[in-house]
Amino acid sequence: MPKAYAFTQYGGPEVEAFIDLPRPVPGPGQLLVAVRAAGVNPVDWKKRTGYRPAGAAPAELPSVLGNEVAGVVEQVGEGVEGFDVGDAVFGNSITGGYAEYTLLPVEVSAHKPEVLSFVDAATLPIAAATAYDGVHQLELAPGATLLIVGVGGGVGVAAAQIARHAGLTVIGTAGAGKKDFVESLGVVHVEPGPGVADRVRAAAPDGVDAIYDLVGGTALEEVAEVLEDRSKLITAGDRETVARLGGSPVRRVRDRTVLDAVAQLVVQGVLRPFVTATFPLDQASQALREVEDGHARGKIVIEVAR
Repeated sequence: MPKAYAFTQYGGPEVEAFIDLPRPVPGPGQLLVAVRAAGVNPVDWKKRTGYRPAGAAPAELPSVLGNEVAGVVEQVGEGVEGFDVGDAVFGNSITGGYAEYTLLPVEVSAHKPEVLSFVDAATLPIAAATAYDGVHQLELAPGATLLIVGVGGGVGVAAAQIARHAGLTVIGTAGAGKKDFVESLGVVHVEPGPGVADRVRAAAPDGVDAIYDLVGGTALEEVAEVLEDRSKLITAGDRETVARLGGSPVRRVRDRTVLDAVAQLVVQGVLRPFVTATFPLDQASQALREVEDGHARGKIVIEVAR
């Protein structure tokens, strides 16, 4: 039976395990995909602890980890148009991405450009698409200054590149160990921690026009004071803190147009996925620990051998 990496109950890494599952059967509007690569994101381990995005139903246990994949269509469900068996695709998984097979909803799936690798394509449905949605939501004019809180991770790296391409000045908070990497993106690096607001003001003497938060909690609270217009404060995760501060969550578009757009940015050389490490499926635990422990720079991807 096909192999998958899942959590069997809510908790820490100890509840993760490999399980055997029947090959999924695509329903109407779904694609059965043989997974070639799966992106690893913070939301993966957060869901294991019981976190649920707004409006999401509780996970059915065991729950396969991972939400973004690239692979090859094995079967199409009833009513699917525009996709055929053998097509290379990428998108948001319904049944989990750390697996040999998964289901994709056709409305959040896109054809993979031939020049784009499966590994790079697997970084786009969540990290790059979230970055794209957030930067466009802010509607900043060229020359404006954007502060990205937690710029060194997958979403932050993509958001910085998209923002720079839009003509924005980007300042980003990240640990000292990521300084050179962050600056290589054309981002002004600011170290987080006590006094961070003063360091941001020094880096942006003309002020900050927007904040894109990827960390939440204290890290967001410490910098929010530098922004006068709280309608330009958004977060990709901490809805409670951002609401208290007068901001809002990122509005996810979640459709094929965004997937096609970010893929074209990669093809054009505007957006580099910055995959810094890949792991085989049988090392899925190590891949997730890299992200959960905060050691990852850029993106971590799991590759599924065929």
